[in-house]
Amino acid sequence: MKVLALRWQNIHSLRCASPQTIDLEAAPFHGNGLFTITGPTGAGKSTLLDVICLALYGRTPRFGDSVGPAEHVMSWGTGECVAEVDYAVADRRYRSRWACHRAGRKAEGRLQAQIGRAHV
Repeated sequence: MKVLALRWQNIHSLRCASPQTIDLEAAPFHGNGLFTITGPTGAGKSTLLDVICLALYGRTPRFGDSVGPAEHVMSWGTGECVAEVDYAVADRRYRSRWACHRAGRKAEGRLQAQIGRAHV
């Protein structure tokens, strides 16, 4: 499996008004076989790995199965969160997505059902 792109909104410390993207098929990543994820504590390094896990599996290993992942990953003070990953296996491309929101997409709303699906 080769990860091609990550998209997220309001996951942990990466709080944002609109979805953010890292396109691993574009410069400076394209053509480089290896890169590192670096930064200070709280910059979002582990969050990028959580985005991949949420999109593919609907949960993150570091929080286990004690409660739904949205309780742990949705940025504080937000009403929705999204994790999406594009990837390739052999010559086929896929997109997996996980999303959750609160009632009315308001920060004080009650947590709604989580949505997960994969596209070919």
